[in-house]
Amino acid sequence: MTRRRKISVVTGSRAEYGLLHGLLRGVDGSDLLDLQLIVTGTHLSRRHGHTMDEIETDGFEVAACVDMNIEGDSPAELTRAMGRALIGFADVYARLQPDMLVVLGDRYEILAAAEAAMLARIPIVHIHGGEASEGQIDEAIRHALTKMAHYHFVAAEPYRARVIQMGEQPATVFTVGAPGLDAIVEAEVMPFDEAMASVDFEPHHPLFLVTYHPVTLRSGAADDARALLAALDRFPEASIIFTGTNADADGDEISHLVDAYVDQHKGRVMQIASFGRKRYVSVLKGADIVIGNSSSGIIEAPAVGTPTVNIGARQQGRLRAPSIIDCAVDAASIAQAIETAMSASFQDRASACETPYGRGGASKRMVDLIETLSLDNVLMKKFHTLEVAS
Repeated sequence: MTRRRKISVVTGSRAEYGLLHGLLRGVDGSDLLDLQLIVTGTHLSRRHGHTMDEIETDGFEVAACVDMNIEGDSPAELTRAMGRALIGFADVYARLQPDMLVVLGDRYEILAAAEAAMLARIPIVHIHGGEASEGQIDEAIRHALTKMAHYHFVAAEPYRARVIQMGEQPATVFTVGAPGLDAIVEAEVMPFDEAMASVDFEPHHPLFLVTYHPVTLRSGAADDARALLAALDRFPEASIIFTGTNADADGDEISHLVDAYVDQHKGRVMQIASFGRKRYVSVLKGADIVIGNSSSGIIEAPAVGTPTVNIGARQQGRLRAPSIIDCAVDAASIAQAIETAMSASFQDRASACETPYGRGGASKRMVDLIETLSLDNVLMKKFHTLEVAS
């Protein structure tokens, strides 16, 4: 009888857990695989919603927790948290002895997970490589993960070409689509009214769903957030839902400003650290506009026909659907973009647009690959050289 492969999957944030959910279900239900779910990052943080609770409610058995003990959002503290994570992952891998590690995206906690796996000689599968987000430190982390990984599951053909351009063997790079679309296409979604009742909020239209994170390669997060809030002030008729910021440098500054804004506009504005997977998709569908600089506005919002106002440089370089309006980080530009997104013609355009990230099914494709990919001599990577025109 063939031994089941032990597959460690790391999740460190609410957003990435939502993207991994279908994959986790698939690995957990496979006759050929054993899921080893490792939880870290803001999942274990009370001030970020302690989304470990959602993972347990979903019925997953957690094999290990790596507590980074994130005490603040300064660059020095985040660096110390990465160091604690590196030590923690080393201990976890020594105990679990996985055959393969699966990681997604470009966060600093995922970099620590991959570094420890590389030193432990564990084959790595990286999801969502080859993308660009030029306003973030995550850009460099994503490409570093590509070079540490042995197999690559990318969301679109242009991203596959970029991973190959970075020297990865074409036979190791697979276009599977964006797993975030699986929850939209395949999963049961909570009815919108039920989702709102569960957070004790009674919105009216227009409804704005706002997620704004720091742009980690530049300072001025507070000024950027003030520009966003000033733009929102121009729409006093709107209900507004803010979702929490990442545990990034300067994220606390944004959170404090949003807290104050919610206090000033009680009744029509709320903030929630984490909606959870099913509620978030419901709110994404129910909103009139998604506003901010989250990748969800680039990848998931177009798939449900909701227009996106994408602010600033944080998502610069990602593939775009025609339902996305890019604007500068000043109140006038943001307000003008919101006006355009609310127009009947743009709403019609968004509802009919095609996303460049596929139509679901990515999770099943990834599980099928994980079951069958060869692990023989996989650690010995050979650089794929492309001819360069002189």
